[in-house]
Amino acid sequence: MVKIFLSIILFVNIVFADIYQTNCSSCHQKIDVTLEKLFFRYLLKYSSEKNVKKSLIEYLQNPTVDTTVMPEAFIKRYGIKKKTTLKDEELRKAIDIYWEKYKVFGKLK
Repeated sequence: MVKIFLSIILFVNIVFADIYQTNCSSCHQKIDVTLEKLFFRYLLKYSSEKNVKKSLIEYLQNPTVDTTVMPEAFIKRYGIKKKTTLKDEELRKAIDIYWEKYKVFGKLK
């Protein structure tokens, strides 16, 4: 029973990790601004985990010039991101993975 439970957890983690890799990392490898730099822009503007995640969800569901954290030069070069095609649960999981990957809280000494 424990093996089945662990297998299910592992499968779910692999599936959702793939959501982040496929939908976030793969596209950002093609542009000059890394996901890490973008993370710190959001963290500087929104401060907390709750606010960063909320603003990311709102932006990815309805990207606009007014809600982006990117500078004007970046927008002129690349334009505004297209609206996400991820379902709400997939988007939240991808953002959770993103947060865990780049968060600084608990990592500073």
